[in-house]
Amino acid sequence: MVDRIEGLGPIEDTGKVQKKSGGDFSKALKEALEKVNDIQKRAEKMTDDFAQGKISNIHEVIIEAEKASIALRLTVEVRNRIVEAYREIMRMQI
Repeated sequence: MVDRIEGLGPIEDTGKVQKKSGGDFSKALKEALEKVNDIQKRAEKMTDDFAQGKISNIHEVIIEAEKASIALRLTVEVRNRIVEAYREIMRMQI
């Protein structure tokens, strides 16, 4: 039996499985969606500021727009994977 792992001390087996609350995933998902929304809003504001002449550096505007685009594509892909996993679970026979 392994007693120590790289100086972390002895391993204790309590025999109990820690149970996480169901709200952790939904909380993490909500926070991630809020971050994507903030990125989208920031890119939109920079575009508006550029159109009004408040920002003269087009490179910053394009970079923010690309960040927003990538964040949105990633969010859509994560959603697709979650839906795919849900469908796969629903197809399982008990």
